[in-house]
Amino acid sequence: MTPRLTPLLRCLAWLSLPLTASAADVTAAVSSTPVATLSIDATASAGRVSPLHYGLMTEEINHCYDGGLYAELVRNRTFRDDDKQPAHWSAVHDATLALDRTQPLNAANPASLRVDIRASGGGVANTGYWGFPVTPSTRYRATVHAKAAAGFTGPLTLSLQSPDGSIVYARAKISRLSADWQAHEVTLRTARGITPTTDTRLVLGTEAPATVWLGLVSLFPPTWKDRPNGLRRDLMQMLVDLKPAFLRFPGGNYLEGDTIDSRFKWWETLGPIAERPGHPCPWGYRSTDGMGLLEFLLWCEDMKAEPVLALYAGYSLRGDYVKPGPDLEPFIKEALDEIEYVSGPVTSTWGARRAADGHPEPFPLRYVEIGNEDWFDKSGSYDARYTQFQDAIKARHPGLKCISSIGNEQPAQKRVQSRRPDVLDEHYYRKTADFLKDSPTHFDSYDRSGPEIFVGEWAAHETAFPPWDKQSKGLPATPNQWAAIGDAAWMAAMERHSDFVTMQCYAPLFANLNDYQWRPDLIGYDALRAYGSPSYHAFRLFSTHVGDEILKTTFGAGTSVQGSVTRDSRSGLIYVKLVNPLPAAQSLRIDLAGGRPLARTARVFTLAAAPDATNSLAAPAKVVPVASKLPVSSPSFTCDLAPTSVTVLELKPR
Repeated sequence: MTPRLTPLLRCLAWLSLPLTASAADVTAAVSSTPVATLSIDATASAGRVSPLHYGLMTEEINHCYDGGLYAELVRNRTFRDDDKQPAHWSAVHDATLALDRTQPLNAANPASLRVDIRASGGGVANTGYWGFPVTPSTRYRATVHAKAAAGFTGPLTLSLQSPDGSIVYARAKISRLSADWQAHEVTLRTARGITPTTDTRLVLGTEAPATVWLGLVSLFPPTWKDRPNGLRRDLMQMLVDLKPAFLRFPGGNYLEGDTIDSRFKWWETLGPIAERPGHPCPWGYRSTDGMGLLEFLLWCEDMKAEPVLALYAGYSLRGDYVKPGPDLEPFIKEALDEIEYVSGPVTSTWGARRAADGHPEPFPLRYVEIGNEDWFDKSGSYDARYTQFQDAIKARHPGLKCISSIGNEQPAQKRVQSRRPDVLDEHYYRKTADFLKDSPTHFDSYDRSGPEIFVGEWAAHETAFPPWDKQSKGLPATPNQWAAIGDAAWMAAMERHSDFVTMQCYAPLFANLNDYQWRPDLIGYDALRAYGSPSYHAFRLFSTHVGDEILKTTFGAGTSVQGSVTRDSRSGLIYVKLVNPLPAAQSLRIDLAGGRPLARTARVFTLAAAPDATNSLAAPAKVVPVASKLPVSSPSFTCDLAPTSVTVLELKPR
C-alpha cells in the first residue's frame, strides 16, 4: 500500500526529483493526493492592500541601462570606456585612431578621438551594443560633437551599414566642420522593406583626406513618447504592462559603487549628455550616466509610478565607509539636495535647477531609502549613520518616510536600534523549494503595528546554488517555469500580508543576453528583440489582478496549493490567485462564504508548463498565460489546476 504523504512532504518529494525523472517516479512522489480545498471569507475585509504593493527595482547591471532600456545605440560615445584605446571603435580603410587628451571636448570628457584619414572612404566604425538595431522605415537621430584640422571643412558622412560595408541601410551628412568644437544633429532614415538585423555598424567617414576629432557620437532610435535622451520602446511597454506603482532607483550596488568616489553622484548625471562624465559601474563596465536622475524621474512619470529614492549613506562595496559625525555631514547634504531636486519648489536652489532642466513641477516623493544592504558594513556603523540621516531628513521633510536597508531577515544586532525606521527593506534570493516551504507562514509572526515592510529585492532560482555562485555563469539569463512557481508562491505570501508589506519588487529586472553578470532576470533582450520570462508573466498576472481588500483564506489540510485572495471594494470583483507546484493536475474545491452572489461564469488565466520550460529570443511565447472560462453554479465550486501552474480566477458579482 502506498503511504499517504503530507502536502509539504509530497511537494518536497517532487522537489528532490531531477527534471528528467520518469513518469513512475513522478507518480510515486504525488500518489494518494487528497482533495484540495480553499475557504474564502468574504464577509469582511481582513486588511487593506497597499496601493503601492507591486513595483519595480532597477540598477545598472547586465547592461540594464547602457545597452538596454536607455536607448543610446553608440557604445563608448565619449571615449571613456578605456584610458588606453578607443574601445568599441575601429578604423575603416586607410585611417588611424588615437585618444587625444590635448583636444578635450570639455572638463567632463577630457579625451577626444583623433581620426587621421589618408584617403577617400576612410573613417571610423562603432560596434554598438552588439550591433545596431536596423528596422525598416525608421528614423535615427544622430548627435556629433566634432572639429577638423585646417584644410578640411567637410562633409562628414554617417552611415548604418553591414560589417563589410557592402550594404548601406541609412546615410546622412554633416555638411561643414570647423576648427572649433561644434554640435551637429542629423537624421538617418531606413527604407521600407529591409529585413530587421543587428549585424550592423555605424561608420563616420570623409570623401577626402582629413584629420577629424570626435568628442561625442550619439545615435538614438525612436524612443518612448519620443523623449530626447529617452528609453527603448519595446522594453518600456513591457514595464508599463506590469502596472507598477513605484520604481526603486538607482540601486542596488549601483548606488554605492565599489568605492566612495565611484558612488552614484546624482548631480553629475544632470544636464546635456556631452557634459556628463559617467562613472565606473560595480558590475565590470562603465556607465555613461545617460540614465541620470531626471531620466529616472521621467521614467517613473511615464509609468505613472512613484519614485522610491535610494540615498547614498556612506558605505561602498569594497568596505569603504564614512564615519558618523562631522565626516558624514557632506553626504547628508548631498541627500538633502537630491530630495530638493526631486520634490522641492522652483523657488529652492535645486528645484530651480530641475525647472531649468525642463520639469518645473515637483515630482511626488513619499519614501527614501538610506543606503543599500548595509548589513555588509563590517564596521557596524549603520545604526549611527542611519540615525544621522533620518534626523536630518525628518527635520527638513517630516512627511517623508525613511527606509532602513537592514530588515528582519538579518540578525537583530545588525538592525537599526537607535531610531525606529518607518520601513524595513528585506531581500530574499531563494530556491523555489525554500520559497514553497516558507511562504505559507513567513509573515504570520510579524508585528502588524511595527514598521512597514518593503521587500526591495527578491527572486526564486531554480538551481541548487545561489545566483552569485560561479556555477551560475553560462546558465540562461532568464528563469524557467519552476522558478516562476517559487516566485508566485512568494508573491501570494506577500499579498496576503499586503496591509503591512507595503511594497515589493523582483530583482534584477533586465539582462542583455550578450553580457550579463547575474541571473535569473525578469526580462531578456538583445539589440532588436525582447521577451518576458515565465516569472515576468507570473508577476504580470499578480500585479494586474489585485483588489484593495485582503480576504481571509484557509487552505484545507492535505493541499499543496498556495495562493491569495483580494477584492475590489468598488466593483466587488474577487481575484483568486493559486499556485500548484506539483507535476500533476489538482482539483481544488473553493468555498466562498459571504459577499455578493457570483456571476455564473468566471474568467481564468493560467500560466502552465513543464518545470524546465522557458522562453527565449527564439521562442518568446513558449510559456505565456492562457485565458479561459469556468462555470460557477454556486458559492462552492471546483477549479482544476494544471500541473506546475499559476492560475488567476476573476469572480465577478452578479
